[in-house]
This record gives sequence, structure tokens and C-alpha cells, in this order.
Amino acid sequence: MAIRQSIHRSIYNLGSKAIGAVTVVRDLWLLFIGAIAGVLRTMRRNDPSRRPGEIWRQMHSMGNRSLVFLIVTLGFIGMVMVYQSCLQLARVTGDYSQVGPQFIRLAVSDFAPTLTSLMLATRVGAGIAAEVGSMKVTEQVDALRMCGVAPIDFLISPRLVASFVVTIVLSILACGIMYGAGGLTAHYSFGVNLNIFFDPSNVRNSHVILGLIKAASFGIAIPIVSGYCGLAAHGSSEGVGRATTAAVIGSSFAVIALDFVISTLALLVMPGGV
Repeated sequence: MAIRQSIHRSIYNLGSKAIGAVTVVRDLWLLFIGAIAGVLRTMRRNDPSRRPGEIWRQMHSMGNRSLVFLIVTLGFIGMVMVYQSCLQLARVTGDYSQVGPQFIRLAVSDFAPTLTSLMLATRVGAGIAAEVGSMKVTEQVDALRMCGVAPIDFLISPRLVASFVVTIVLSILACGIMYGAGGLTAHYSFGVNLNIFFDPSNVRNSHVILGLIKAASFGIAIPIVSGYCGLAAHGSSEGVGRATTAAVIGSSFAVIALDFVISTLALLVMPGGV
């Protein structure tokens, strides 16, 4: 009898978690559709949720204030990756001719957009969830509805546009930083010729397109997941803290999951170009 109850309880818990996961995915999709619709709606001049300069303010908050953080972090990551690659090659063949060309190919198609988005998920995602969550628990979101303003149009849509643009721009910048830092490390640590290292001949148009698609997808996922966590906050300051933590974890997981899905689809669509 006890074993049967334990089995029933396990099945019930598993089913509840599965239903909860499906519900979250559905709500995220609806929030995404609502945010896109909000972008289109707020283009009208008479829309009450339209705030001139809000997108630029969000872009400054997400982009300019993340520059130093990204430059230092991704610069060191590029240095470490190239140093370790050269160190392993020194023990095997001693041929460094392919370190630079292969590194830039991987940086363009995967490393730069993914690492940049993971960094933004920790800073931008936490900021969005904290700001939106604070408005939710202080009933400012309900006040927006009473004023005839859709909270998604007012809170999520500007951040969606700003994050989309900023993630693409910062991913391009991060690629250059990683490549440059890695090249200097290879040159001064292992004597690699800079002309040999800085050889972008292995980069194809498909690699650039794949990197831009990833950056755009990550830039959309971060504000959607973080905004969802902020709007789901309840209680007091503790609820905002939980929402912020969930936003960082959820945004990071979304970036990793999307990276896997997009890379797999790219491998199936253009197996010779990835």
C-alpha cells in the first residue's frame, strides 16, 4: 500500500511539473507575441504608452553601462582560450598556423554572441526583473491598467527593441575584442606571427549569418524571460529577489538552449557551411 501511494505521488509530482513547464512556455510565447504587438502599437503617435526616447534610454542602460564589463570579461576569455589552445599545440605539434583562423570562425558563429548574451543575462536580465518586479509588488502595474495603458507595451516592448539592437552590436564588438586579445596573447606568449593569426579566410557568409541570428534570438529571449519573471513577482521585496534570481537563471538557460537549437538547425540546413 505504501509503495503504491509512493508511486502515485511520484507520478502526480511529475505530471504537475510537466504541466507547469508547458504553462510557462505558453505564457512566455504569449508574452513574446504581446511584446511584438506592443512594438507595433506604440508606433502610433496617439498611443498612451508611447514614451519618446524610452528605447534610447534602455539602449544606453543596457549597452553603454555594460561595455566595461563585457570588454574585460570577454577579453580575458579570449586570452585564456587562445593561450590554452597554443599550450596544447606546443605539446603535440608546435604548429600554430590554424589557431587564429579557427578561433575567429568559432568566435563569429558561436563564442561571441553566446558569451555576450550570457553576460547580458546576468546584468540586463537582473535589472529588468528587478525594475518590473518592483513595479508589480508596489501595484504600479495595476495602476497602468487603470490608466488604460497595457503593461506589456509600457514595460516590455521598449526593452525588447533595445535588447535586440544592443545584443547584436555588442556581439560584434565582443568578437573583435576576443580576437584581438587572443592574437596578442598568442604573439607575446608563443611568438605566433600576427599576420598568420589574423587570417579571416575561414570565415564564410554562413558563419556571419549564424552569429547574427544567434545574437538576435538571444537579444529577444533575455527581456522576454526577465520581463515574465518580473511580472510574476508577488509579495514584497523578497518576491522581487526571487524574481531577479529566476530571471538570471532563466535567461541564461534560454541562451544556452537556443544556442543548441539554432546550431543543430544550422547543421541540418547547411552541413557544409557551419
